[in-house]
This record gives sequence, structure tokens and C-alpha cells, in this order.
Amino acid sequence: MPKNDQARFRRITRAVHIGLWGNVVLAVAKIVVGVVSGSRAVLADGIDSASDVLISIVSLVAARIMSTPSDATHPYGHGRAETLATNLLASVIFLVGAQLCFDGIVELAAGTARELPTALALWVTLFSIGGKLLLAWQQHRSGSALQSRMLKANAINMRNDILTSVVVLLGLLATRFWAFPQIDRIFAIIVSIFIMRSAVLIFKEVTVELMDGNHNPALYQSLFDAVRQVPGAHNPHRVRIRRLANKYVVDLDIEVDSHISVMQGHEIASQVERAIRDALGSVYDVMVHVEPLGSDCDHDPECFGLREDLLEP
Repeated sequence: MPKNDQARFRRITRAVHIGLWGNVVLAVAKIVVGVVSGSRAVLADGIDSASDVLISIVSLVAARIMSTPSDATHPYGHGRAETLATNLLASVIFLVGAQLCFDGIVELAAGTARELPTALALWVTLFSIGGKLLLAWQQHRSGSALQSRMLKANAINMRNDILTSVVVLLGLLATRFWAFPQIDRIFAIIVSIFIMRSAVLIFKEVTVELMDGNHNPALYQSLFDAVRQVPGAHNPHRVRIRRLANKYVVDLDIEVDSHISVMQGHEIASQVERAIRDALGSVYDVMVHVEPLGSDCDHDPECFGLREDLLEP
């Protein structure tokens, strides 16, 4: 396994550990204060943080699987473990949003009275918001630096937790000072819709990868521009780019002069591969199929892959 991949996996694992232990501290603090103060809202928020601990454990398992070298059963490696973990995380985020929406509607309809919160409950909720802000920033920063969708999704999950804690804080303040406990239920319903939307966006993004799709057409243009710079390489076609975790797998056909030797054709293909790796950056594999110049017209109408003239403007 390349050293840069090993370093990436170590940094992902370190980031997940930070999120794990941060959530442990917040969960314990909120559960203890919720029990001592008698605040069901703070206790429920603590249980939600405890569920984040389980999410972090799943992320750790995924990071461990990702770091496993490729083998005969998994020749492309185990990078999709990160995609599967991100998909699972999106499902959890959606369920949390749905539960928040359901509870908000039920409590608003029933007009359930809230318990009078203590000052300790208010302070621990503020502490939770501050802690989650730091954790969300750390996860997003690490996810962006390491091109890890799993860490970015975890950051979104923590951002949603912040919004949930803000709703709890509004409810505590409304009950303690304004005698208007319904406001947090209204905000909870609004926030829950935002949370479910964020889950759907994550799910759509990772599903594209799981179905070997690509939602970045600029990658194709970069590839065509790179191939154009290689002397002797003509008419790149049947180009396919799919994502594998943080890398790309590329397949394409090119045409070369039919009178050159096999060795010369191989050298042109190798130059095309190097040019594509330089242009796209993070590439797992490039497969270049060499054809004699002019043979593209002998193909059936192209039903997979792309030519440059098929790119949408």
C-alpha cells in the first residue's frame, strides 16, 4: 500500500478518535446533568450524543477496513468501506431528523408542559453547543484535507447536533424566562426538515459513487485536454471515470498510427496514463486501450463512455 495512503488512513483514524472521545465527554456530561437536574430535554440530548459515539465506532471500523491492502477477493482495495459508512451515517442522520420532527409535532399537538429547568441544565447545554462546534470544525477540516466524505458527513451530523442543542436551549429558556414552551417545538420541526434534507444530499452524493457514476463533468474535459498534449495519441473515446473513495478509476480508448510498432504504441499509452494522473491528481488506476487510427468508425454507436464532442457545453 502506498505510504501516502497509509498516512491518510492514520489521519482519518486520528480524526475519528477525536470525535469519539469528544462525544463521550459530551454524552456523559449531558446524561448526568439531565438525571441530576430532572431535565428530560437535556437527558434526551445526552442520549443523542451517545448515539454519536456508536457512529464514531462504526467510522473507526470503516477506517480499519479501508486500511486493509487489496487482495485476490478485493483487487480494487477496500476504499468503498468509507462510502458504505457514509451511506449508513446519512441514514442515521435522516432517522434523527425524522424522530425530531415526529416528537415536535406530537408535543406541539398535545401541548405537553415542560419541566422547569435548572441553571445547571442551561450551562451544560451551552457547553454542549461549544463542544460540538469545535468537533464539527475539526471533522470538517480533516475531511476536506483528506478528501474523506465520511468525516465530512460526520461534521454535518455534528452540525445538526448543534442545531438540536440550540432547539433544546431555546426550549429551556422559553420555559424558564418567557413561559412560552411551544417555541422550541416549532423550531424543532423546522430544524428537523433541514436535518433530513442534509441526509438526502449526502445519500445522493455517495449513491453516485456506489453506482459507478460521476457528477463532475469537468473531470472529463481535464482528461481530454491532457490526452491532447500527448504526441501520437488521437481521438480519445469510450472514456469512463468512476470514483473509488478519494480516488478515480479511468478507462478509455485512444487511436494511434497503425504503422508504428507495439512498443511505440505502448509508450504512447504510458504517456497518456501519466498525463491523466497529472491532470486528475488522485488516480487509483488508468486503463488505456490502443486502437489503430480511424477504427472508431467501425464501432457500433457508442452506448457507454464519452467522446469530447459528447460533453455537454
